[in-house]
Amino acid sequence: MAGLVLVVVFAAMVIITIALGVRLVPQGSKFVVQRLGKYLKTLNPGLNIIIPYIDTVAYKVSTKDQIIDTSRQECISLDNAVLQVNAVAFINVISPEKAVYGIENYHLAIQNLVQTTLRSIIGEMKLDDALSSRDQIKAKLKQGISDDLADWGITLRGVEIQDINPSDTMQQAMEAQAAAERQRRATVTRAEGDKEAAILEADGRLAAAERDAKAKEVQAEASKKALQLVLESAGTGHEEIAIGYLLGESYIKAIQQSATSQNAKTILLPADLQASIRGLIGGLQAK
Repeated sequence: MAGLVLVVVFAAMVIITIALGVRLVPQGSKFVVQRLGKYLKTLNPGLNIIIPYIDTVAYKVSTKDQIIDTSRQECISLDNAVLQVNAVAFINVISPEKAVYGIENYHLAIQNLVQTTLRSIIGEMKLDDALSSRDQIKAKLKQGISDDLADWGITLRGVEIQDINPSDTMQQAMEAQAAAERQRRATVTRAEGDKEAAILEADGRLAAAERDAKAKEVQAEASKKALQLVLESAGTGHEEIAIGYLLGESYIKAIQQSATSQNAKTILLPADLQASIRGLIGGLQAK
């Protein structure tokens, strides 16, 4: 019986020893092994053998890409505007021993490093630049934390700016400013429209006056030529007859215009119209 117990105990110790000495590391992970409390080696994925009871797996580190999400924080820009910013970093552990021995908690360290670097970057930029330069902020952030992560055996795959927005009070102020700017542009546009309309109206009046003057000039020229023709027809010494003829013609035209006017409902013709014209011409002849 005692022999059987010893066999069982021995078998159990063998099984435990094998279990402690054989390590199967899954793909996407690495194990950090210590010997008597001191770093010994890093186990890669696959079957690994260590010395039981002396060597121990102290840390199991994932070598997959990891996401470090930072909480939203307030940053003050160069022109004293308050912005709410948060970012996410994608990292990969390439040296597990550096990651576990170089920093106490590399997840928390990277979160704080991203936040402090973001505050520094935003503090060097004005509000408008910060809101419109997301790619520039990403590049500066990646450049600012890559060296520190390399010291910890971590590589930075990339960073993304999730949100970069003005604070609530700043957003209200910006909306009021935008509304005032739109109102100013509308006022300027309306004033420019009124100005152009006034200029066009003055140009129209000027053109009409010029055309009216031209028309009067042409009319005067035509009257001059007509008078010359009449005087030539009347002959030398009969200028009064020519003038009387022109006056009679103008008199008749004036009566015709009055008769054809839309507002002329009643036309009063002198009873001695023909006699008046003959008298006008005859009186001139008598002279």
